[in-house]
Amino acid sequence: MLQETLVLFKNVRKPGYKGNLASYKAEGGYSALKKALKMTPEEIVSIVKESNVRGRGGAGFPTGLKWSFMAKNTGKPSYLIVNADEGEPGTFKDREIMLKDPHMFLEGYMIGCYALGCHHGYIYVRGEFVPAMKQLQKAIDECYEAGLLGPSMWGSKFPLDMTIHPGAGAYVCGEETALLDSLEGKRGQPRTKPPFPAVAGFNGCPTSVNNVETITAVTSIINDGAEAFKELGTPNNSGTHLVSLSGHVNKPGVYELRMGVSLKDIIYDLGGGIKNGKKLKGVIPGGSSTPVLLPEEIDIPYDFDSLMKVKSMMGSSAIMVFDEDTDVVKLLHRMVRFYNHESCGQCTPCREGTHWSSMILRDFVYKQGSAAKLDRLKRVSGNILGATLCALGDACAMPILSFIEKYPEEFRAYFADA
Repeated sequence: MLQETLVLFKNVRKPGYKGNLASYKAEGGYSALKKALKMTPEEIVSIVKESNVRGRGGAGFPTGLKWSFMAKNTGKPSYLIVNADEGEPGTFKDREIMLKDPHMFLEGYMIGCYALGCHHGYIYVRGEFVPAMKQLQKAIDECYEAGLLGPSMWGSKFPLDMTIHPGAGAYVCGEETALLDSLEGKRGQPRTKPPFPAVAGFNGCPTSVNNVETITAVTSIINDGAEAFKELGTPNNSGTHLVSLSGHVNKPGVYELRMGVSLKDIIYDLGGGIKNGKKLKGVIPGGSSTPVLLPEEIDIPYDFDSLMKVKSMMGSSAIMVFDEDTDVVKLLHRMVRFYNHESCGQCTPCREGTHWSSMILRDFVYKQGSAAKLDRLKRVSGNILGATLCALGDACAMPILSFIEKYPEEFRAYFADA
């Protein structure tokens, strides 16, 4: 029977844990920061790099490597910005950290800021997460009162301030450069790269943008060491990660698991199987932007590399399960409407492609589909892939192509002459 491996949620799962500074310190909180302040910034980056923690926001890029790219000796401030936008449909894990154990996240953030020479940290939080922002602000206020933040971070010579910046609910601002433009007060649109944020990010300064869960993992990496973190996962897929499990399962929720556990076990053990004794029809394994898997494809390790081998992605670890009664054409139409609505309109393939994809799928929903329209839908999606400034276009195109490939008969049932 699959069970959780608690690292990031070790306090959250304890009965009576309040998530305030006193509770966190009682559980050994801020010992990692104390340890980190005795190291050099280079040593911290090296440990994070050695741990091989990969970004938990969706891209899966090695965090330590990303930090090592930061331009040095530029004469400009450096920034570590936290992406707490969490806009990928089906994802609700970062919110849980901010609500239930904000100090573990803040400790990792302080360590990261010290490592990268950042003296003012900004946390870009999705605007709808009002309770999470309030809880996070309380924790930040406690840190200022305790001297953990301010002109002398915990008695060191390192000054550090933190600011929460609410976003306005734009999916595209989950992309790091669009987030930076939004943070600067501009319209949130992806930038042309290069230059990359590590060279010219926030206000043209060296910047790293990292996800809430990724930053929270830094606390345990410094506390327990890189090797201990690596032992929790599989090669090249280190540590534990938080899984958002939703859809037609008996026990939806957020679970903390070792990298590499079976996707099938997550659904049938932790999730309690399919609701109402129904049969499984499909699984979207990493948020709505990832290609769908059929029931016979889910007996695989759930990690970045294993999902790539079956032509899907772990993404933000948002597992969306749907049963035999689900109309996949209507499901896909709803998803594509979302991406069309959220496109910033900057790229022609995305702006026009998501629109036409939505219109073609609407014809199918109204029983006006045809073989020609299905071919057109595939052609439009193929023209979006890899042709846009950010991944939003791919996020729309990949599910379309995978649903057509996996469920062709369901689309044919919506032909006008069917």
